[in-house]
Order: sequence, then structure tokens, then C-alpha cells
Amino acid sequence: MKLNKLTTAIGVAMLAGIAVGSLAHHLADGPEAAQTIAGYFSIFTDVFLRMIKMIIAPLVFATLVAGIAGMDDSRSVGRITMKAMGWFLIASITSLLIGLVMANVLTPGVGLNLPLPDAGATTELKTGALNLKDFITHMIPKSFAEAMAGNEILQIVVFSMFFGFALGALKDGPGKPVLAAIDGLAHVMLKVTGYVMLFAPVGVFAAIAAVITKQGLGVLVVYAKLLGSMYLSLALLWLALIAGGFVFLKGDVFRLIGQLRAPLLLGFATASSESAYPKVIEQLGKFGVKERISGFVLPLGYSFNLDGSIMYTSFAALFIAQVYGIELTLSQQITMLLVLLVTSKGIAGVPRASLVVVAAVLPMFGLPEAGILLILGVDHVLDMGRTVTNVLGNAIATTVVAKSEGAIGAPRDDDDVIDVELPEAAKPEPAYAAK
Repeated sequence: MKLNKLTTAIGVAMLAGIAVGSLAHHLADGPEAAQTIAGYFSIFTDVFLRMIKMIIAPLVFATLVAGIAGMDDSRSVGRITMKAMGWFLIASITSLLIGLVMANVLTPGVGLNLPLPDAGATTELKTGALNLKDFITHMIPKSFAEAMAGNEILQIVVFSMFFGFALGALKDGPGKPVLAAIDGLAHVMLKVTGYVMLFAPVGVFAAIAAVITKQGLGVLVVYAKLLGSMYLSLALLWLALIAGGFVFLKGDVFRLIGQLRAPLLLGFATASSESAYPKVIEQLGKFGVKERISGFVLPLGYSFNLDGSIMYTSFAALFIAQVYGIELTLSQQITMLLVLLVTSKGIAGVPRASLVVVAAVLPMFGLPEAGILLILGVDHVLDMGRTVTNVLGNAIATTVVAKSEGAIGAPRDDDDVIDVELPEAAKPEPAYAAK
């Protein structure tokens, strides 16, 4: 019932946000007034997202360390990593192909007649942050405290893997109480997550109201062809992801999607994958996925498996080419696909990552970087779709890996607790164990 109530509350908040935002946009005396009103709405969204960021780092650390330390041996970690990365690679190629094919079939940029940016216009996107050297060095934290403070998920993952391996090697000796403490931390953070989620409908309402107040519903009409084409492409990607999940999970994939209603709605409304992460962990646990798998694979997915964002990069690049009337040959498009496949794996921790990837790739194919300005007006609406797709893709990937490892148990109905499977040596002695 709690899940149903939260899902319903988020849905009602979205509708209320559309209604209130439309009214505020209509009553505002021009764009500046609308921007000011939207700023007041955004206060509530910012507060909610800051609460989410507050719990992400310790939650990722606790679940990932407990998951790795609870593995039988290091070979288990290597096997699971290979399975996850294999799925991520296939999903990325599928996403890029769907984006390229749908952009060619639907031609959303042809005849749109949008005003072209000035030749000297700049996007102010930090495309220089997207290179192999910076990505590799950025993976390794200079300080674990700094990584935690900055919510650098990829750096937290790297440190947690080292810490988890070390703790696993000592779990039968001096590491025993540490593992029990981290297990307790994971449970506490999930309890905190439950408290934070009580504010989700307020954050969702404010996020939707702010966007509609600034842009109005009229912007959807101007970009209707682009939005319709993009969301149709995302729908096909959903079908591909669900079909891939069905191969391994059979009919349970539909039960999984039902279990994910609340985090999917949350990710869609806030356009933030981070906002959905704590709820995804919780719902996967209720589905039956063992914490040693979800706590390990899901953080990797958030760094390397952004299916919706990856599809968007290929779709947006071709859209800009169509608006400028620039024809790209099949070989050029295949080359673009390969370039995007590589560059999209380095976007973790890069602000406005999808736009940065597109802006970095455009000049390689004779397209002006300023073309990205053509879609900035509706980028938030597009971001909502690609974010919810990222959440779905990572949840399915995690569940498939868990299924292949025989790490899916009976579904649970509890709302507050996710079990972290501790090895026998790390469990408290019966004399002082809490029952």
C-alpha cells in the first residue's frame, strides 16, 4: 500500500504541477516575471534533490562494500563485473542504433525551420572535460572524503571496491565487526531514504510547475515533431530493454516494471537519475534481488549504462544535421556511432553529460557546436524521457545479472529493510544478536 500511495501521490503532483505552472505562466507579466516565479517553485525541488544527494554517497558506499565483502571470492566479483559490462555494451550499441535509425526514418529536423544560431554562438558546455586522460584520472579519488562530499559516484565506486576486497579478505578476523557495522549503515541509510521519499511529491510538483511556468505549454507545440520522434524512439528502446529482460526473466520482467513504478515516475518528473537511485535499490530488494548484486551492479550502471542518454546523443546529432541541411553518409553515421559509443562511457560526473557528448562530437562531422542551442529550449522535457529510460535500463540490467547468478529470492513486502547477506563469520554472536 505504501508503494501505491507514493506512486499515486507522485502522479497527482505531476498533474497539479502542470495545472499550476500553466496558470502561473499565463498570469506572469513576461519572461522575466515567469523566471522569477519559477525560481520560487524551484526552491522546493532543490531542497528535495539536495536531500537525495545527502544520502546517495553513504548509501552507495555501504551497499557496494557489503556486496563485495559478502562475495564468496574475488572470482565472483570478476564474473559479475564481466556480465554487467557485457550487458552494458550490448545495451549501449542497441541504444545508439535505435537513435540513428529513428532519426533517419522520422527526420525530425527536416522542415522545422528553427532559427539558426549565430556563427559565433557558444554553448558554454565544457566539452574539454570529455577526453580519455581526464576520465581515467577522474576515476581515482584524491581523497575519499572529497569524493563523498562531491557525490562523485564513480570515485566512490572505485574506493568502495578496494575497501570491499580488503574487508572481504579480513571478514573472518579483525574485519568482522567492520562488516557488521557497514551492514547496519546500509539498513540505516535505507530507513533515511524512506523519510526523504515522503517529500518526493512536493519535489515533483515544484519541478513540473517551474518548467511549465518558464516555458509554457506552447513550447511543446513548436518542438512537437522533435519531442514526438524522441519519445517514440525511447518507447522502442523500452521495448528492446524489456525484450532483453524477458529472455532472462520471462514474465517476471513485467512484475519488475510494476515494482519500479514509483522510482520511474520520480526519475521522469525530476529529470534526475540520482533522485530515483535510493528507491530503485529498495524496490529491487522487494523484488527479491540480493543486496550483494544490486549494491554492486547498480552503481556501475549509473556510471556506464545510461541507455536513454546514449540514444539521445545519436538522435540529437542527426537532428542538428537535418536542421542545417547537412547530409551524412552511411559510413559517416556508422563512424559517429562508434565515436559516441566510446565518448558516452566517459560522461559520469560531467555536468549536462548528454549535451556535452553531442557538442563534442558535432565538429568532428562538420556540424557547428552551436547547433546544440536549437534543442536547449526543450532539453528538460527530453531529459525527463531519457532519465526514466536510464533508470529502467539499470534496473533490468541489475536484475538480469542477479538472475544469472541465482541471486533472486522470494519477493518481500516489507517497506523499510533490505537484507544484506553477511557471511557467517560477520554475523553477530547469538549472545548479543538482536532478534
